[in-house]
Order: sequence, then C-alpha cells, then structure tokens
Amino acid sequence: MPSATYLDPPAIPKWKRPGKTADKLDWADIKVIDLSTFDEPGGKQKLAEELRDAVHLTGFFSVTGTGFTQEEVDRQYDIGQAYFDLPLEEKGDAKYRCDFAQGNYFGYRAANEKKIMGTDILDNVESVNIPKFIPTNEKEPFHPFLRQFHAEIEDFSRRSLELASKIFTLFSIILELPEDYFSKQHAYEDQSEDHLRYMIYRPRSAEDDAKVQDTWSRAHTDFGSLTLLWSQNVAGLQLKTPAGEWKHVPPVDNGIICNVGDTLDFWSAGYLKSTIHRVQRPPEDQAHIHRLGLFYFVRPGNDVDIKPAPSPLLKRLGRVAENQEDAKPVRGLEYVRERVKNYHNHNDYADMKGKKFKVGNLEIEDEAA
Repeated sequence: MPSATYLDPPAIPKWKRPGKTADKLDWADIKVIDLSTFDEPGGKQKLAEELRDAVHLTGFFSVTGTGFTQEEVDRQYDIGQAYFDLPLEEKGDAKYRCDFAQGNYFGYRAANEKKIMGTDILDNVESVNIPKFIPTNEKEPFHPFLRQFHAEIEDFSRRSLELASKIFTLFSIILELPEDYFSKQHAYEDQSEDHLRYMIYRPRSAEDDAKVQDTWSRAHTDFGSLTLLWSQNVAGLQLKTPAGEWKHVPPVDNGIICNVGDTLDFWSAGYLKSTIHRVQRPPEDQAHIHRLGLFYFVRPGNDVDIKPAPSPLLKRLGRVAENQEDAKPVRGLEYVRERVKNYHNHNDYADMKGKKFKVGNLEIEDEAA
C-alpha cells in the first residue's frame, strides 16, 4: 500500500446521518459496555464480568467510550459516500476489485452482479475493503480516490484495532487467560486479513424484495475474530437469538456494535458465540435510503493457529479435550481465505441452508437462515 500521505485531500460532500425509524420494531436486548472505565483500577475485570453473558449467549454487544469522536466517525462516512458516488467504470476497474477466486477480500465489490436465492433478483450490496497499512500490503488494491485520504484512513484503521485489542483483553479475562492472549494474535504490524470497510446497500423495490423474502444480506456468521460496526440509524440488521427468533439490533448513539466471529468461537470452543445474523429490508420509512455502513473486521494473524485456547475455564467446563494441543494446526490465512472463497466465489447466491464449511478440524454451518 502506498506510503505517501496527502496534506490537502480534496473537498467532498458531507454525509447526512439518516433519522431513526418511527416503526415499533422487535429490538434485541443488547448489552452496552462503557469502555471509558477500562484503565481505572479493576476496570477491566468489572467490564469483563459485564460482558460475559453477552458474548456467551448472543455474541453481540455495543461499546461506548471508544475514544472516537462523532466528527471523526462522520468523516469516514463522508469518504465512503464520496467513493460510492463515483461512476462504476472508475471505482470498478478490474485492478481494484476483490479476487474472490483466490479468497482475497481486499478491494472493491460491485452491487447488482450476482443473483440471489435462485431468483433473477440481484445482490444489492456494494463494498470496498481496505487492508492494514503495513509494508506487506503495498501491492493490495487501494483505489486512487481513497489514496487521497490515506493519512486519515490509516489513522482510523490503526485506532480501530487498538480499540479491538481492549475488547480482546476482556475476552482473555473471561477465559482466565493472560490478558494479552488474544491481542497478541492480532498485532497491527503482523500480516493478516484485517480490513476497514465502507459498505452500502442500494434500495430495491418492495416487489423485488418480496421475491427474496426481503433479504439484503443472507444469514451468516462473520469469518474472522471480531467485527466492529459503527452504529448507524437505518434498521435492518438482525441477530438470531438462542431461542431461534430474529430480532433487530438497535442503534446506539456514539457507539459501536460488536460481534464475535468464527475464529474466536473456535478459539473458545464455542464459549464465545459467533452469532448468526442477517440484513433485511428496512422499515418503510427507511426503505428508500442507501444504507451506508462503516466497519472494521479483525482477522487472526496469517500464521496464527486457531485451535482452542488453553483456558482453565474451558477445561473446567469440559470444552477442551486433553489431546487438543496435538490437533493439526489451522492457520488464520488458510481459514479466512477458504471461507471467503466458499462464501463469495459464486455467480448465483443460491440457498445454502444446512450446508457445512470445513477446514481441517474446524467446521461451521455456512447458511443457517
């Protein structure tokens, strides 16, 4: 990735945050954790106890006190919106696209190019994934338009992983591991599949949405360790509860919605829950909005083994077998690349309900709607 910085990026329009829906939706009860107390005496331990049930039962929670100002967050939305407003022939140049055949998720993914659910209705999500700003990523796709904002995107990217590292510390405490057990598996300077993402859902007609059961993103778990989603007001994100019910994930003012991904589920032998979630057509007062999102996806280091951790808690619960250390290793890059290829390298996103995805001794249900 180019090392040049730009002191005077071009002026771009301000993104306007949509208002919240007036509809009475069935909202999930999401734990909100205030990280501003993290560095207080005993603060990490108290936060870990607050978080325990949330990550064990639903895998979803929200954090406030993140250190990001609303102005900084909105600036990232400005950049994402300006990029998506570019003509397709400019942003969709082949050399800046994701190479799904290789399981490479860095770069641009266009909307309206893949059929979904065995119908003629096209996928309506558009995204661009920006890898970490480290020397080994210098040749990965980074569009010239985005390169103009290199310095502020890099700063946001690095601080995102710093925030995630605090959350990893809480997970380590919950599992009675050394506090840095998970954070050291996700060092910024280590090569990994981490990426900052701008993503937008393009509205469809009610008639077209009805043909695909109002699906904007099919039910799935996230491939990596932890997902950070800066809260925005357009409803549609839903999680599947332990009872099998779909509930809307509520927006949290000045907060970040977080969810555990597959690799942390594997590391914790299922104690930290990688929860099935999806995106559905928003309520009618928001269904016309181009739903812009800002994410940071945390992946394990490429060479990190993601077999279950040597947690005293997991051993007491009987979740970790005595011979687990002898299992053949599955590395971070191997798992994530195969998972991306399996999920995205299709011309038609047909229903995959009940199918399993497996690498080594790690297995997860690929489609669970």
